[in-house]
Amino acid sequence: MNTIIYWALSALAILIAAYILPGITVAGIIPALVLAIVLAIINTFIRPVLIALTLPLSVVTLGLFALVLNTILIMLAAAVVPGVSVAGFWWALLFGIVLALVSAVLKKIQD
Repeated sequence: MNTIIYWALSALAILIAAYILPGITVAGIIPALVLAIVLAIINTFIRPVLIALTLPLSVVTLGLFALVLNTILIMLAAAVVPGVSVAGFWWALLFGIVLALVSAVLKKIQD
């Protein structure tokens, strides 16, 4: 049950972040739900491997490369999910930051 609630909150956070940022378009609730699943899969399987491979670069940049990596993964997820488009790298970076903030607020409200 917690997984379904987390999935719904993630989709809601995606819709709110897309509403705030004009460079991100989400066609509706279904693409937002699919994007939430795709981002969860990417963050579970691909992101840890990429973080381990780019650890020296993250150390040199004091962790800022993790933001770049997150941005690239958001762009990958948007490319895979129909109905979701990202205008460019900077919009994806802002989307990742806004998505993290909105998700944190929604989780605080849920708890």
